[in-house]
Amino acid sequence: MIKDKVVIITGASSGIGEATAKKLANKGAKVVLGARREDKLKKIVDEIAQAGGHAIYRELDVTRQLDNDAIVKLAKDSFGRVDAIFLNAGLMPSSPVSALKTDEWRRMVDVNITGVLNGVAAVMPTFVAQKSGHVVATSSVAGLKAYPNAAVYGGTKWFVREFMEVLRMESAMEGTNIRTATIYPAAINTELLGTISDKQAAEAMKGLYATFGISPDRIADVVAYALDLPEDTTVSEFTVGPARQPW
Repeated sequence: MIKDKVVIITGASSGIGEATAKKLANKGAKVVLGARREDKLKKIVDEIAQAGGHAIYRELDVTRQLDNDAIVKLAKDSFGRVDAIFLNAGLMPSSPVSALKTDEWRRMVDVNITGVLNGVAAVMPTFVAQKSGHVVATSSVAGLKAYPNAAVYGGTKWFVREFMEVLRMESAMEGTNIRTATIYPAAINTELLGTISDKQAAEAMKGLYATFGISPDRIADVVAYALDLPEDTTVSEFTVGPARQPW
């Protein structure tokens, strides 16, 4: 049951995060939204409230452990518990390795890897203590196979795949009842393309998404499905994309 579950969502100010927040709130969840753009978070929370849902927000930089700790505390102080966290914040400034966009490499590692680690570190003590919890993370089809221009981005998403699978196995072994779900989206229409500074890579990706891209609501449906599963069941991986895209 999704109703009354308390769910933290990172990267919640647009795209998949925003769509998931609205979807879960519509199903009766209490959502706690985090992202860097406070103005957008406030607007989304107001829209959820006007629709009769329960939502709060906090400005969040996932690369800062203190910010992650603070949003978990906000969830517990406001709603009394945390049932799930959706680690959705991510960057995709694709480029060939030869372009040596090293600042973008480091930023992807900070957000896509360290951001996931910080979120898990923040929520893990609560999940272990209550012997329940659900960690959902956004990887990518680039976390399943190699693509040109995605050496570093894909590497960060392969990390998410590995980390989440080991987390699932260890939680089962330790008896903490923590479940995981890793989502591998293909072409989903979000703001990700806006982070691509390499002109050739940007044009290629824009063409791909213009041809195949589908709504982030499709990923929100998958997150809702995962969270709605019985407590004794884990579906650990979901590969999702446009039916017409040969990803």
